Formats: sequence, C-alpha cells, structure tokens
Amino acid sequence: MEKKQRQFALGYFVAAFFLVLAVHDFLIAGHTETLSYSEFKVLVKAGKVEDLTLGTRVIYGRLKREGLEGLLSKEKVEEIQRVTGAELRFATVRVDDPTLIQELEALKVRFAGEVESTWFTTLLSWVLPALVFVGVWVFLMKRIGGPASGLMAIGKSKAKVYMEKETGVTFADVAGIDEARAELMEIVEFLKTPERYRRLGGKIPKGVLIVGAPGTGKTLLAKAVAGEAGVPFFSMSGSDFVEMFVGVGAARVRDLFAQAQEKAPCIIFIDELDALGKARGLNPMGGHDEREQTLNQLLVEMDGFDTNKGVIIMSATNRPEILDPALLRPGRFDRQVALDRPDIKGREKILQVHAKPVTLSPEVDLSTIAAKTPGFVGADLANLVNEAALLAARKGRDAVVMADFDEAIDRIVGGLEKKTRVMNPAEKETVAYHEAGHALVAESRPRADRVSKISIIPRGVAALGYTQQLPTEDRYLLKRAEILDRLDVLLGGRVAEEIVFGDVS
Repeated sequence: MEKKQRQFALGYFVAAFFLVLAVHDFLIAGHTETLSYSEFKVLVKAGKVEDLTLGTRVIYGRLKREGLEGLLSKEKVEEIQRVTGAELRFATVRVDDPTLIQELEALKVRFAGEVESTWFTTLLSWVLPALVFVGVWVFLMKRIGGPASGLMAIGKSKAKVYMEKETGVTFADVAGIDEARAELMEIVEFLKTPERYRRLGGKIPKGVLIVGAPGTGKTLLAKAVAGEAGVPFFSMSGSDFVEMFVGVGAARVRDLFAQAQEKAPCIIFIDELDALGKARGLNPMGGHDEREQTLNQLLVEMDGFDTNKGVIIMSATNRPEILDPALLRPGRFDRQVALDRPDIKGREKILQVHAKPVTLSPEVDLSTIAAKTPGFVGADLANLVNEAALLAARKGRDAVVMADFDEAIDRIVGGLEKKTRVMNPAEKETVAYHEAGHALVAESRPRADRVSKISIIPRGVAALGYTQQLPTEDRYLLKRAEILDRLDVLLGGRVAEEIVFGDVS
C-alpha cells in the first residue's frame, strides 16, 4: 500500500510539472501569430503596426486591421485573425538591425523596451539538477535497502518476519538429527511455558549457535523451533547488516532488537553469522571498519536484552573457528548445537520426510538408498528425491521406481551422462580395463568396500567411467590396513592398464 501511495504521489508531481510547462507555453505564445522578420519589416514600412514591445530576443506587437490583404497573403491574414482574434497580435524574432529604431521613430510607431523575465529558465536550472540528484539518491537507497526502503529507511532492519505458524515448519519436518532436536526442545518448552523455569530461578540460554556443514539443516531447524513454539520468527543474514555507509549496520542491529522486543516472545535468527561475527583484529589494513562496529553493537544488544521477556537469538554458521571469542562466551552464544552429517538411519528418516509428497513404487527401498548415499546431507537427499521424481516424469512413469533413484545418484555423484561424447574403440577398451582393474582389486581386498556398479559411460567434466563402491556401514575411524586397501583399489585401474597394454594412460 505504501509503495502504491509513493508511486501515486510521484505521478502527481510529474503531471503538475508538465502542466506548468504547458501553461507557461500557453500564456507566452498561445494568443500570438509568428511572423518572419521580412514580413515584419514590410508591415512596419507600410505603417500597419499599431505598437511594439521590444524584448531582448523576441518582438511582440499589434497590427492595424485595415490594409493587410495587400501586404500579406490571404491565408496568412486569415490565420492571424483566427489565432489572435480582434487583437491581431504577432511575434517575430529580433535580429541585429541598427535601423529599426530610426524607422519606428520616423513612422511614429509606439514602442517600448522590455527585459524578458528569465525566472522560468532560472527555476529549471536549479530544480532539474536537484530532481536528478534526488532521483539518483532514491535509486541507490532502494538498491541498498531493498524494495521497501526510502531515504529514511536505510538504517532499518531488513529481517524477514514470519508470524507464528507462518514458518510452515515443525519438528515433524526435521529428521536425522534427533540429538539436536532434543537439545532445542528446551527452547520450545521455555517459550511455551516459561513459568516452569522461572519458578526455580533458572534462566534459558540467551543465544544458541547451530554449527554444521552446508546443507545439514541449520536454518530448517531454527524455523522448526519457531514453528513448534508458535512465536514470531525474525530471519536475517549476517551479510544484510553490513553496508558501504558507516553506522548503517549498527543501526540495523538496534532496529532488529527493538522490533523483536515489541513482538516478544519471539526468536531472532541470524544466518551465516561468520559474515558478521568474524574475530576482530584480523583486518590487514588496520583501523576500525564498519563490520567491527556492527559486531560491537550486536554484542551490546545481546548483553542488554533479558531472555525472561521471551526474546531468544539463534544463529547458524559452518565456520565456528573464525568467530569472535566474545560471541561465544557465557551470556551470549553460550550453547552450541552441532549438526553432523546423518548416519544411515538418519538418512533413511530424511528420505522418508522428503518422499512423502512423491508417488513411490512399492519396490522402492529407502533403506537401500540410504546405504548408497554415504556422506549425503539433508539438502543432498532432498535433491536426490526431486531428481528421481523428475526422471520418472520425464520417462512418463506413474510412480518413481528404484532405477530412477539409482540414476539420480549417478547424476549427483558422477555428473550428467555424456552419451554424445565420441570415443574411439581403443579408448573405450582402455577405460573398460581401467574400471575392471578397480573392481577386481576391490573384490580381492578384504577391507575394501564392495563394488556396486561399474560404468564406462563418460560423466561430468572429465570422468570417462567410474566404479561405485558401497560401504557396509558408516565409519568414523580408519585403520592403517583399511587405508592401504583403499590405496590398492585406487591404483588397481592403472595396474590393469600396465598389465594388458604395457603402458598407462
């Protein structure tokens, strides 16, 4: 609504500006007929000019009504009468004619001098540059502060506010991170029933820092906390605080916390905290930059607000090691929740969540898919389910089958198939023996992962083929013998080429 009102007011201003131009043009030249200077001199010499006003650039005057037909064309006389009416006013350009004044005096023509007013030109010379400057300034402010910004809104917070259930996410949408979910349930319980903790004198942590690799569900988990508790959720990226103007970041921090306290109980979520909370003193140029000033204001605000009012700040980062120590001390972000890559059971639960809206064939076994995707995080698994659904739709199937998931895994891990890449028979044979070497060594080594698939179809940027191995379980430690077996598998392709061809590629 405010945007429409601003556009409406701007339209009125532009319309008024052009109306002034039109009125000015009408008043100056709306009731006069333009004559050439030669026609003007003929009329002067014939004594048909009643009076004149000599301007610096234009001569205005009135004609006598009688005897014009013989001096001007009939059409010209009719045009003068039509435009000017009974006044017979005319205008002509003033040229450098030194004899004009003598001729007017000799013919006893009444004339007067007039200095033309330049107020309109002067006004335009001042107003137009100012309008251009204001227009450029408003454009820059909108680019910096977003579509809702104006001249006075640059220091306003750009946080997205999700009111109560608007997050659309609860703990039912979060899977595979049971420990983190249980840890954050305490935050939900405090927001729902704060008296349970206050009666014993307990205080909820002011800040919760969610740490994890990209795609592990940090933002999703924070939205789930707000959705489960049914409170407003202020979401903002760390990079949204810092701008090119000094003091803007600190002003946005103050405005964010002021808005949050007005809507308490609520949750403030700052994504990618490392963009804002990087350790101070690391600036190679020295000095006090805008980012440090914004960080200082954040530290002050976190010290100043009381969690008993129901304002809890949550943040997410995948680089906790570069955060400023002052952020991590007790009283600020004093609780850290780590999100690891999900294990096989966690991946199966995540697949179950993302597969709910997808029509699956009865043959699809999500536990097998979870076993084939070691190292996948939640975002990878969501992409996997979507890719499988797209492949099934592309092939005209009514349901997603296991082959679609296998092909989707190949696309994610190895890249797109390059069936159009032309390889000569010798190269194909080399690739086939190379991949067979990997597979044979993998099957012969007792501690190597079992072979699941061998392909000599080129994929991605440089892969001419690949051998897929599937671990039987998730591993967090590798013994020396296991590492040696893996090295044997990696070198198996090269050894196979040397045995068969006597050379390696």
